Amino acid sequence: MAAKYAIPLWKKAPFIRILLPFLTGILVQYYFEIPYFIILSLVGIATSLYFIFSAIPLAYRYSFRWIQGVLISFIIFFAGMMTLWQKDVRNDSNWFGHLYNDSSSLIIKVNEPLIEKEKSYKAEGRVEKIIKNGTGKNVTGKILLYFSKEDLMQLPKYGDKILISGGLQLIKNAGNPGGFNYSRYMAFQQTFYQVFLKQNKYVLLNVHNENALYSFIYNARKKVINILQEFVKGNKKVTGIAEALLIGYKEDLDKDVVQAYSNTGVVHIIAISGMHLGLIYAVLVWIFLRLPVIKKSAAVRVVTILVCLWLFSLITGGSASVLRSAVMFTCILIGKEFFKQTSIYNSLAASAFLLLCYDPFLLWDVGFQLSYCAVVGIVWLQKPIQNLFYSKHKPLQYLWQMCSVTIAAQILTLPICIYYFHQIPTLFLITNLICVPLSTVILFAEILLIFLSSISVVGALLGKFIYVLTWFMNIIIDKCNNLPLSLIDKIYATPTTTAVLYLFVFAAAAGCLQFNKKLIMISLLFFSFFIGIWSYGKINLIQQKKIIIYNVSRHTAIDFVAADKYFFLGDEEFKTDGALQNFNLKPARISLQVNQSRDTLKSIQHSKILWQFYSKKIMIIDTTLSFASIQNKIKVDVLLITKNANVDISNITSSVMPRCIVFDASNSLWKIAQWKKQCSLLHLPYFTTAEQGAFILDVK
Repeated sequence: MAAKYAIPLWKKAPFIRILLPFLTGILVQYYFEIPYFIILSLVGIATSLYFIFSAIPLAYRYSFRWIQGVLISFIIFFAGMMTLWQKDVRNDSNWFGHLYNDSSSLIIKVNEPLIEKEKSYKAEGRVEKIIKNGTGKNVTGKILLYFSKEDLMQLPKYGDKILISGGLQLIKNAGNPGGFNYSRYMAFQQTFYQVFLKQNKYVLLNVHNENALYSFIYNARKKVINILQEFVKGNKKVTGIAEALLIGYKEDLDKDVVQAYSNTGVVHIIAISGMHLGLIYAVLVWIFLRLPVIKKSAAVRVVTILVCLWLFSLITGGSASVLRSAVMFTCILIGKEFFKQTSIYNSLAASAFLLLCYDPFLLWDVGFQLSYCAVVGIVWLQKPIQNLFYSKHKPLQYLWQMCSVTIAAQILTLPICIYYFHQIPTLFLITNLICVPLSTVILFAEILLIFLSSISVVGALLGKFIYVLTWFMNIIIDKCNNLPLSLIDKIYATPTTTAVLYLFVFAAAAGCLQFNKKLIMISLLFFSFFIGIWSYGKINLIQQKKIIIYNVSRHTAIDFVAADKYFFLGDEEFKTDGALQNFNLKPARISLQVNQSRDTLKSIQHSKILWQFYSKKIMIIDTTLSFASIQNKIKVDVLLITKNANVDISNITSSVMPRCIVFDASNSLWKIAQWKKQCSLLHLPYFTTAEQGAFILDVK
């Protein structure tokens, strides 16, 4: 009887009814780009209809009360569209991108401390003024600044202003198949331009303007990093993990270590997730409920806890998952202290709504998606999973409780993880059971170190303690990562397969929880549909044959792809540098579902510079080459010029007839510019990977 009259979720969590149309409006506006005047017109129509309906006599309104709900949902839907439109800086008439050209000068404020990279310093800048024809105009917009390391000069600091003249470049992707869409990622952060600056390309102005709050946060962050580097030292891999675990600082992380954490399913430990904030929240509540003065005043306790939570969130960089947790814990804390106990689903929906009002582009943030899916999974499925097993022994029961949390979170995050990372860590349960408690101890030890670092003896002891635990955790992760079958990778996934997989997961979970045979049958139908789509995609991939010339700065990389195999031709560095290969080549091989062929593919025939793959011929020139010995013109489909080869295009074409000349990114830009001019004069088609992305030739 209780189940029959159970309160529906949308009544227990009314914010869900607000969030869903708002979220839908954001999606519709992003993909269809509805003009603003149309949105305003639709808002006006929906609002007018709502007031007209409100004027109808109550007896009639009651019979058609659903119309009122529909109109409110439409108003919220249009509000989501309007929020995204207004957040997009390109719709602002004062955005500098509307006015900029190569003759313009810009005054830019350095908006954060410089971050050291391999060959440059990087910072975000905010354009404040554009100067054209001697006239200045106040503008807005963010820009990526890169300062050369080659110049011995005084670099700008946070709050400084610089004057630059031209040189801006649109942020582009590498353009390799399956590669990270960097331009879209930066567009979601409202950054569309970047500039590379040497000493003679900018002027440091005698103006300094910094925000007091941001200045405090940056200084605190720097202080924390300095303390960790002073006391947790001896191994950069350990120090990098310690920095990432406490405040999310990732610049010192070793790429191979990060890959190992990702492969074993515990990358959330070093990615400042809601887990960190949840731990700190629990400790703060426990402490302040025991302090004599604070425990008597709910208002003082709430304000103190929230200040601590938000300071930690901002110092760690304010990632989407941390902001989600901060907003959610804010809603939970205020609800517990001043109102009746609210539904956790309502708190989640409220936090998501508030965050999307602040920045609707968070909807495409991977951390935002994973964070909410993980929490919903834990809230929805953790208890039922825990109830599957009971033990009288408390340690065993506690161990199973931890397992149930990990399993519940993994169930709802798995489809997203497959889609973005194309892999499933098989040892995630074991590694989480070991590393989550271990990282919790490390986290609180680091917090103690920050407060007690002024006492050198205590600081040294805590530093060694943190070092040993972090080193031990790294060892565990490394050993697990090297175990056979610890990772199932290169899993085929598309947006369609991900959506269908989610339908299967939700239907299957709901069916099992409610013992509903219809839902279980529906879930099996979705799973069959998923298998069908997946199989169709795999069949198409098996029929593929193509040549890919990648866009990798200062390198040559070519893949010959046939069905589910590839043969690599290029620089030896790709075989020794795992990070170089993983970032530039692995995404394409995952998206194409190919594995490396041990030997040269049977379909490949080659001489010194000429390669034939099925019916296609590709000639590769990487040194000065004499064509005088060639008697008859060679017809090739692709003529690839690499490594700044000292060749003249007109001399080449006297002996070679290429359908297309390709210049890869191993060549200097000035050299490519010369060759492009020669090709234009000779009316030869050409392709530049540095400008156009990877060159892909489909073989029939």
